[in-house]
Order: sequence, then C-alpha cells, then structure tokens
Amino acid sequence: MSESGGTSGGRGGGGSGRGKGGPRDSSTRNAQGRERNRSSQKSFTGNAPAQRTRRADPARLVAFEVLRAVAAEDAYANLVLPSRIRHHGLDKRDAGFATELSYGALRGQGTYDAILARCVDRPLNQLDPAILDALRIGVHQLVAMRVPAHAALDQTVGLARAVIGAGPSALINAVLRKVTAHSLEEWLELLVADESDETKIASIRYAHPEWIVRAMRQSLVAHGRAATEINDLLEADNAAPVVNLVALPGLGSLDEALENGATPGELVEGSALSSGGDLGRLASVREGSTRVQDVGSQLVARAMAAVDLGPRTNGGEGAGATGEAWLDLCAGPGGKAALLGALARQQGATLLANEPAPHRAKLVSQALSAVPEDVWRVRTGDGREVGTEQPESFDRVLVDVPCSGLGALRRRPESRWRRTPKDLADLGPLQRALLTSALDAVRPGGVVAYVTCSPHPAETTAVVTDALRKRDDLELLDAGAALDGVSLTGNLGAGHDSTAQLWPHVHSTDAMFLALIRKKA
Repeated sequence: MSESGGTSGGRGGGGSGRGKGGPRDSSTRNAQGRERNRSSQKSFTGNAPAQRTRRADPARLVAFEVLRAVAAEDAYANLVLPSRIRHHGLDKRDAGFATELSYGALRGQGTYDAILARCVDRPLNQLDPAILDALRIGVHQLVAMRVPAHAALDQTVGLARAVIGAGPSALINAVLRKVTAHSLEEWLELLVADESDETKIASIRYAHPEWIVRAMRQSLVAHGRAATEINDLLEADNAAPVVNLVALPGLGSLDEALENGATPGELVEGSALSSGGDLGRLASVREGSTRVQDVGSQLVARAMAAVDLGPRTNGGEGAGATGEAWLDLCAGPGGKAALLGALARQQGATLLANEPAPHRAKLVSQALSAVPEDVWRVRTGDGREVGTEQPESFDRVLVDVPCSGLGALRRRPESRWRRTPKDLADLGPLQRALLTSALDAVRPGGVVAYVTCSPHPAETTAVVTDALRKRDDLELLDAGAALDGVSLTGNLGAGHDSTAQLWPHVHSTDAMFLALIRKKA
C-alpha cells in the first residue's frame, strides 16, 4: 500500500472549530434516525471535557459521506466526491485532504479491516456500517497520512460524535487508540507473520482481494510479462493517480492548464498532467475543448484513427480519406467519442456515437458539444444490433466494451471490493456479441479496435481469439506498433502476439488493452 500523504500536508485539528455539525437536538435519535447511545462512559479522548471536539471537520465529513454513499447506495466515489466538496464549500486545501482521505480509505479497505479485526472485540460485520466507515477513515489518517495521531483521533471521534452519536464515538476512540500502537509496516508484519501463501500476503500488503491478485498475476503472464511484476502492479494501483488532460485536436489548447501548474504529457501529443484541484475553473475545460482523460484512452483512440487502411472499396485513398464513416459502438460517457470526433473532423470523416442508455447518451452529446455538429451524431440503442441494421457501413469502429474495470482500480478505488470472479463470466457473452456487431458493421478493408480497461485474458485475448476462429475474413494488425506510432516515445513496449496491453506500473496509464482487427477486402 502506498503511504502517500497526498495533499494532507500534516493537517491537524485546526479545522475542528469550523465544523458544520449543526445544533444537537434533545431527542433520542440523531439526524440519521439512529437511537442515540446514552452510554455512561464519559471519556473518549484524553482531552478535558471542554476541549473535546464535538463537531465534524468539513473535510472529514465529506470523506465520511463519500464512504457512506459507496457502501449504502452503491455509489461511485468519483461521482459523489465533487458534489460533496461543493456542498460543504471546501477550499483547495481541504478538498485535497478530503480526496486523499476518501480514496485512501476506500483503496486500503481490506488492509484496514484486517487491522481493525485485531482491535475490535467482535466481528466487523456486527458493527454498524457507519461506525466501520468512521473507523476506516481514522485508520487511514493514523497509518498512511501525515496527520498527527492526536489530531486524527480527536477529529475522527468528533466526526463520529456529530454524525453517529456519543456512545459509538467512545468505541471509535478506544479502537483507534489500539491502532496507534503500531506503524503501518509493523501492522503488516503482524498480519502476515503466520502466512505462507504469497497470494494472501500480497492481498493483505497491497489491499486487493485474493482473486484479483491471482487474476492480475495471470494477466501479466498472458500478455508476455513476468509474474514477478505483480507487487509492482498492485502498488501502482494504490498510488494516487495524476489527472490526465487532453486538448481536443484542432479545437482545444493546453495553454491555460499549463499556466495553472499542469505539465506537458510525455506519452502522447496534446496531453498534460495536472496535480488536480478544481479543473472546472479552467475555461477550456468548461467549454469541453480540453478534457480529463487517461493517457491510455487517448493512445488507443489515436491508434485506431491513425491506421492506414490503404485503397478503399468506395474509391477513397488511405488513412483518413475524406468521406470515411467512423463508429464508436459503446460511447458512454463520451470521453473517447469526443477525441474521435475531433480527429474525424481533422481527417474529413464523420462519427456515429452509439450508447444504449438514454441518460448516458446525453452525456455523450455533452462530451461532443465542442466538436462541430456536422461531424457527429449520437444513436441511442443496443450496440449489438448495429451490425445487423447497418452492415459494412463504417471504415473504423471502436468497440470499448463493458468490462470488469480491473485496469482502472487506481481511479475507481471501490471497484476492487465490488467486483467478483462471476463478473468476468457474466460479461463475456456481451463482449463477444458487441465485437461481432462491430465486425459486421465495418466495411471490407476497414478496421475494428477492440478495447477494454482490463488486462484479464478472459476479457481480452480470449474474446479476440474466439472472433478470429469463427471467421476467415479477419486479420490481426500489430497493435503494439500502432500505439508506438501515435506515442511520443515511439517505444512503449506494449505489444505481444499482435495485441497490446498498457500497464499502470510500466506506462503510468490505466491497463488498457487494444486489438486491431482488419476485415479483409
């Protein structure tokens, strides 16, 4: 696990006086409707009664609300967090603290629960879920952030007292005091002392479910890398990701972002790396001509757009010939569609962006709003039907299929605890059906880019191999060479057996998979 302090900067208890816990009512239930614990225990911190924190520090309250939404509502942290930051009016410093605390507590949940299991006198599943979330927030501050122990204790207990109740806050205080007995490394040594299974040890040390550790090790080998890289990969999953920006080609500019602290990207043209903050304050981001998008996603979209198709059956010539028709088969929420739309405009092509869910189709339209409307249109419908309804109609098709998301665990910290091996089996038929539709929709001589944000062979090479085995009009292009051709380095080293796989620990990108399949003319 990463022990990054993020933007915490040693934040202590100074924010307690600015809490927004609100007035305490005299009823026996709190704001969440829970019965107040009227425990007679009076001391839950070492402070005198008048010094105890009784309100929730806003930054910690945001983190608590994010964890509660993730656990109780199956929400996504990256969607909940910005709205809670705005709701509580956090400044840049507090927003950074809340972000690190939220994501860190979610990423480290498995390890933190193992620590807590040694400090709580009952099974964790018998604790009120809100209490458990507060404990996880406290543990992350104590073992993985530059927060003084006294401040972490006082502020977490104050948070619990304000939003859960006085009785639970006493329990939280007692448990977190036990946690302070050891550093993170000491806790890890204690937790793995009696373990000999390397998978279990890695699971505890790097806060990944055991099945994901096994799956990632298998994925490394399947894509031509060494199984011994597994710890580096898991550690990269736990590092706070840098925000990647892209200026839509011919439409956007990175000047404003660079003036505000971003640095030019080293892997792909028109990209930049930002330390975060409120990017919405940038005019180019608000307009949509500059977007937040992982570099891996930028690379696979550019690779498809740059494939030389050679002479076309309708009389056109070469890559990007005027009149080409492109299709983004699974376009929601629209990040790759926006980049493809800008590239299509430059190359005289048009783009059809398909998305089955109406609310996500609206997001695709919003993402494409910076691209002239004569370049693109959005279709709301089942992507599995496009190949039948519009056979051999497109020169280039991107099919970024729904997948387990194992390649984006660093950006979606809660996903590792939600996903199960069953998801791989359930998604397989859909992935194959969408690829079949894409292959039916592409013209002879055209290319299909099969993309996943997962390195697992069940979602990557197995799907592609099945498609090639069933038809004799397909051929694999060298996806590794295609990525090199659109990268600034020219030597990503992502190719293996004509497909390509990017990695967080090697390329500092999401683990994007790319296969380029040409339909023979």
